[in-house]
Amino acid sequence: MRRFVTVALVVCALAGSARAASAQAFGVRAGVSGSPDQFYFGVHMQTAPVFDQVRFRPNVEMGFGQDERLLALNFELVYRAPIRRQPWSILVGGGPAANIAMHDRPGGTVTNTGGGLNILIGLEHRDGFFTELRVGLIDSPGVKFGIGYTFR
Repeated sequence: MRRFVTVALVVCALAGSARAASAQAFGVRAGVSGSPDQFYFGVHMQTAPVFDQVRFRPNVEMGFGQDERLLALNFELVYRAPIRRQPWSILVGGGPAANIAMHDRPGGTVTNTGGGLNILIGLEHRDGFFTELRVGLIDSPGVKFGIGYTFR
């Protein structure tokens, strides 16, 4: 499992390194999820537009609750649609995920790994604050509501 997490983090780092370092932004996020019911926090990287207003925004989140820890590696593309004469933009996107669930049981920790898919919609302020609602399919959490900030 450690090898999988290490490889996933390296892939995230390398995926963004194709652009100039000044074109990348990093941020933090936190929120709540349902199914499993958890609190989560994480970090993300955001590239310059890949095309038009679409950016690659991989993120790593760690969730806690319901006697479970969930490590989510999300590889998302996000389309940003600016709202005229407003500091806000609408976010729409999604992408594949790798989810590692760890359950503490008598005799040790049980780990389950699975793939997932996320679909998201949200709002982003030009100063970096954002909020999003994600729906998960396959082995991803059923729903997530989060807030975050991207440092530019």
